[in-house]
Amino acid sequence: MKGLNSILATSVAFNAAVTFASVLAPRQSSLPTVSVKGNAFFAGSNRFYIRGIDYQPGGSSQLADPIADSAGCARDIPEFTKLGINAIRVYSVDNSVNHDSCMNALAAAGIYLILDVNSPLYSINRQDPAPSYNAMYLQSVFATIDSFANYSNTLAFFSGNEVINETTASTVTAPYIKAVTRDMKQYIGDRGYRQIPVGYSAADVTSNRYETAEYMNCGTDDERSDFFAFNDYSWCDPSSYTQSGWDQKVALFSNYSLPIFLSEYGCNTNKRSFQEVASLYGSDMTPVYSGGLVYEYSQESNDFGIVTINGNSVSENADFAALQAAFKNTSLPTDDGGYKSTGTPSQCPAQSSTWLPGTDALPAMPDGAVTYLSNGAGPGPGLKGNNGAGSQNAGGASTGTATAGSGQVTATGAAASGSTATGTGSATASKAAAANLHMPSMSLAPFVCGVVVVLSSMLGASLVL
Repeated sequence: MKGLNSILATSVAFNAAVTFASVLAPRQSSLPTVSVKGNAFFAGSNRFYIRGIDYQPGGSSQLADPIADSAGCARDIPEFTKLGINAIRVYSVDNSVNHDSCMNALAAAGIYLILDVNSPLYSINRQDPAPSYNAMYLQSVFATIDSFANYSNTLAFFSGNEVINETTASTVTAPYIKAVTRDMKQYIGDRGYRQIPVGYSAADVTSNRYETAEYMNCGTDDERSDFFAFNDYSWCDPSSYTQSGWDQKVALFSNYSLPIFLSEYGCNTNKRSFQEVASLYGSDMTPVYSGGLVYEYSQESNDFGIVTINGNSVSENADFAALQAAFKNTSLPTDDGGYKSTGTPSQCPAQSSTWLPGTDALPAMPDGAVTYLSNGAGPGPGLKGNNGAGSQNAGGASTGTATAGSGQVTATGAAASGSTATGTGSATASKAAAANLHMPSMSLAPFVCGVVVVLSSMLGASLVL
């Protein structure tokens, strides 16, 4: 019976892997992949400046995956094109579904995705981080990587967003955030994907912003982030480069060796004219900053949206025209912006009254998650997995401290169907299984969506389906 059970289990696992791989099969779409060189991003040999917007229609109160919504993408991508952006940030996605249609349509419009790998149910708990850093949580994180790693327009992954906030107590989460960054980088490498940048999005908090940046850039290479981003609402129109204090931040980060960009900006205290755009892409800032993402696309309860969505129609708010004009009047630099091709990692910050971590050591990857490095994560749980309970109290947390350098890539798996592949692809099937998969026929949805985007952009009209 043991032998038979083993055969049956193998058969079931294989069939599940094939099914999942078929659902997430690679599809054609292509933009030059973005990589890190020194303290900047590059697409091929050209420096890449992020000019984008944060995109999560419905916000956290009506959480849904916008990259799985083909109709929503067909509605919104023409607006992205009118703005002239090259990137969007999405805070939560459903890692159990296919994203080909939207990702291909975004690529056709020249738009990259910067993606948070967490969701409300699968994230590090700021109040009690240790139990929430567990195998079930990492399975979801890794499944999200699997879902997006093979799209050429996946620009970067965020390992966390504003987990550290204005309270000193929240800084104890830093080792867990950094461990997740390490684990993501190792998973990407061990599964054979291209080197997709992984970093952290910090809150707009003066008391610990720089310490967080130093911490994410200290230690061994496997532990260090590939970039650092932070939210900044200090420029409130009417203002200036010096009045806002942006000049001081540029000076503070002038020797930082990683790319920096603003993961959110656009103060709405007063009428927004987005004067900061000219400075962000000007010569004062490009040696240190690589652009940023305006908060946010859709109008939600916090009143930051530049458009209002009503079903399949969208209407542009006054802020849309203001941002469109700011982008139009500020060309992206065509040179390297004075970036630094080399740099020195930061020193880990010392413990202080505003920074509590007293050691550079990180928690070891939970034992139950180690198998994913060689076998893949398998199907993602989606936004409501584990019967809606999520992962934070699932058990299987880390039980030890990692040795520095333990997150180095140790193997190259067969998850990716080539480093230049541009579709989702499955990491659940074994190398042999992947070689024998029958790929489904190409869906017309991405092409239909792409055509709609192009025609709508040419007409200069908002889309109503």
